[in-house]
Amino acid sequence: MSIDRPSAMEPLIPGNTGPLKDLAFDLAQRASSLGAMLHPLTYKTITELLRITNSYYSNLIEGYGTRPIDIERAMRKSFSKNSKTRMLQELSLAHIEVQRLIEARLKAEPHLMPTNGDFLLWLHQELYERLPKEFLTAKTESGDRTVHVEPGSWRIDDVAVGIHVAPMHASIPEFMNRFESFYDLAKFHGDECLIATAAMHHRLVWIHPFVDGNGRVARLMTDAVLKRILGNGYGIWTVSRGFARPSSGKATYKEALSNADSHRQGDLDGRGNLSERSLTEFCQYFLETCLDQVEYMTSLVEPYQLAERLEGYAKLRAENVLPAPNGKPSRFKAEAGYLLREVALRGEVPRGEIPRVMGLTERTARTLLSTMLSEGLLVSETPKSAVRLAIPPGVTAYWFPNLYPALESSITES
Repeated sequence: MSIDRPSAMEPLIPGNTGPLKDLAFDLAQRASSLGAMLHPLTYKTITELLRITNSYYSNLIEGYGTRPIDIERAMRKSFSKNSKTRMLQELSLAHIEVQRLIEARLKAEPHLMPTNGDFLLWLHQELYERLPKEFLTAKTESGDRTVHVEPGSWRIDDVAVGIHVAPMHASIPEFMNRFESFYDLAKFHGDECLIATAAMHHRLVWIHPFVDGNGRVARLMTDAVLKRILGNGYGIWTVSRGFARPSSGKATYKEALSNADSHRQGDLDGRGNLSERSLTEFCQYFLETCLDQVEYMTSLVEPYQLAERLEGYAKLRAENVLPAPNGKPSRFKAEAGYLLREVALRGEVPRGEIPRVMGLTERTARTLLSTMLSEGLLVSETPKSAVRLAIPPGVTAYWFPNLYPALESSITES
């Protein structure tokens, strides 16, 4: 079958979605429960952290191992003097800024479909216009020449990715029109929306519409689609973390994508050009990966488990087992954990209640509060307003264990 016709990417969704519906239903229910588990202010704080997580793991998939603590520094405009580290900081910062832009557009345009071709071009443009110049060139698959990456443009060359020959560049607009038309979320209902999300993720990578950045754009599009479908059920977990953390005995992300490129294997493998069985297996992998991440984050943010870790952190600080997040000496008290617990559970605590919450005299409580604010453990709109939880660099490993690999506790500059 010719690779210049959209029918070459059929089927676009498994013909028999029955085996996948239980996974999709379970995912929707668990994600919804997770989204409602926290106070909205605490939820917002943790989703800011998850933007860093999403950026870290999406870039890790592409072979760029930026340290999360360096990403946090970049968000505070503190860039490394090392040119390579700074380049990776700028890469991550671009990804985070585009995540914010996506969320703003979804909120401002309630009928926007993230599978729209114009949206994908916009997404690619916003990302690549923010990237360091080192990312604006790409080598051809053969490695014989370098091509310029034009932000927000379909590719103008033919490419092969491994053994997969992507559609001819001249046919990309036709493929994308078919992609946009088929994956209009309004056409799907209930569980099928999530199954379609899994299928569209692979099919966009298969089309390979851009000269570079196809994986990044596919994952950002998927973030947008999951946010559109699940609302607050998405954002406090990230599918990229699951893609970058293969479980023993299961397919890795890139293997799963490659397997789903397979052509139809006989009369019992659907009626399209591509393997329906392989697409079903990818959708199962996708949904199981999402479920794994929902279950992981649920275990982290279950309110009383989170409160227990916050109190435990304060005790370790008081015993001088852990350093301050800013690396400066401080007199810390275990009673700070009571305040961390309260702001996590209630969203914010008025200043007048703080001495009672911590069980300290007003003067001692005021001194401890000042320390917590200066260390970035808490934030406040004004010097007199209520305080809210913050997550400064250096505490993530204690408050949210295993969110990143165990190598991010250092606060020294690289």
